[in-house]
Amino acid sequence: MKKNVLAVLLGFLFFSSCIVYVPYEGEEGTPPPRTPPEERTYERDYGDYPSDMDYNDFYEYLSPYGVWVHNAPYGYVWIPRQVGYRWRPYTYGRWVWTNYGWTWVSYHEWGWVPFHYGRWGWDNRLGWFWVPGSIWAPAWVSWRWSNLYIGWSPLPPDVEFIAGVGIGSLPYDHPDLYWIFIEGRYFQYDYLDRYVLPHERNRTVVRLTVHKANLTVRNRQLINQGIDVEQVSRLTRSEVSRYEVEEGKRPGQSRVSGNSVQIFRPAVKKNETAKPKAFWEKEEAERKVPEIRVDDLEKRLSPTDLEQKLRDDQDKEMRLLEQSQEREEVELKKKLDDEEKLAGSSAEKEKIRKEAEVKASELKKGHAEEKAKITERHQQEEKVVKSRIKKKEKKD
Repeated sequence: MKKNVLAVLLGFLFFSSCIVYVPYEGEEGTPPPRTPPEERTYERDYGDYPSDMDYNDFYEYLSPYGVWVHNAPYGYVWIPRQVGYRWRPYTYGRWVWTNYGWTWVSYHEWGWVPFHYGRWGWDNRLGWFWVPGSIWAPAWVSWRWSNLYIGWSPLPPDVEFIAGVGIGSLPYDHPDLYWIFIEGRYFQYDYLDRYVLPHERNRTVVRLTVHKANLTVRNRQLINQGIDVEQVSRLTRSEVSRYEVEEGKRPGQSRVSGNSVQIFRPAVKKNETAKPKAFWEKEEAERKVPEIRVDDLEKRLSPTDLEQKLRDDQDKEMRLLEQSQEREEVELKKKLDDEEKLAGSSAEKEKIRKEAEVKASELKKGHAEEKAKITERHQQEEKVVKSRIKKKEKKD
């Protein structure tokens, strides 16, 4: 990358919504590794962009913000550092409606790269990792929604995009943990990571939502239509403002100013011979990744403050879980009451009442299972923090 571009990259901002990273052991529904498809590109004049780059520039730019790992079959993948255990792609930021559809505005300094190019994958040991790509999009995500929720999912590395057709079908084993859900009323808020439901809720919410993978090409440009604007306006009870995407002049955090969004989005050329100057093999990364995920704040907190922060984070997660569960139960009761009112005969009403009892019982059972799972995870987190404190005390 040119020296004048590199000069603006000094320093970095690391943010986190939590404290520790604990790899998921045997997460249900996690897909086996697949070979990434050949990416089919569409023609675009490189002169439309402020500059052009190749994968070498990605390797160089992202290195201070994370680590590169050789992870077959994907090649070199990137893992962000100091983002915390509960971090997920497309959470630390906000959605805005633009001339390219729903566009992700990341609050990470490095967000202009991995949320607009390439794909995100999941590994039980490595956690989230990013696979480089050369095509810019407002966001590489798929969508789900209902009367209560809006959700989006990073497209896995094996999901193909074909110009003129769109994205291929999501695999049947697309894991629940890929989905990021919030209550729909929060969709236009800033800092959406504060409202993301615990992943233990995902299996239930997936069943309650409809899916739409709405990434298309219009005038040779990728458009992320996603959820209908009218639906967002109804769920949030507020007007949806429209912004224009403007070309950012240099790498860095995307910015919203007035009615525009400034995003650095250079043309990127593939370079099959490119490789990062420093990288880990996967086996080494599996040992070291939990440490690099740790929030820098954790290193400065006293043991007492560290444990208190963990409790606060866990309490917040539990409140989000319980609040959404209560809203589901209220919504189900309202729906069944409406059905009963429309029933003609007493026999029909009785049938609906019995069905309502079964559905309510099944929903509450699922909610109890979710609470048990999140409680188990919280206990695991507490053990990790106590172990970390002991190691720190020994060093001191």
